[in-house]
Amino acid sequence: MPDRVCLGAISGARGVRGEVKVKTFTGQPADVAAYGPLTDELGERTFALTVTRPIKGGVAATIEGIGDREEAEKLKGTRLYVARQALPEPDNDEFYYADLIGLRVELENGGAFGTVKSLENHGAGDLLLVDRGGATAILPFTAEMVPTVDLKGGRLVVRPPAEMLD
Repeated sequence: MPDRVCLGAISGARGVRGEVKVKTFTGQPADVAAYGPLTDELGERTFALTVTRPIKGGVAATIEGIGDREEAEKLKGTRLYVARQALPEPDNDEFYYADLIGLRVELENGGAFGTVKSLENHGAGDLLLVDRGGATAILPFTAEMVPTVDLKGGRLVVRPPAEMLD
């Protein structure tokens, strides 16, 4: 399991008093600030975030120490991470996407397909990116395409289209 999990990203400034727009990757957008201080990708900077209101695609928030629009704009693109141990343990049939990174990806017959590189969402649904030894296969992350997620076994089982098996 990863040490840290990305809960959101600062997508821009809002207003003149240093408020930021945050695109959230949490089930409930306001939960981006529910697990304590957040850090940047390298863990070098800490952010005390206070959600002020929901907005389209996430939340508006203030960050301790950021008092004007110029400072807020400098943070655009910053991904916000929390320590994995700060998050509640998921139920047996649930998982955090971050926990899937690096798992083996197998076919239903047990054959190797690759390794989970990442999961992404560009608005139309979740996508599973699989490293296939230099090439990247992209599959919709659906129950039909990914029928098995076996965290204890360290693997996912996929049903890729036939043309991906060549």
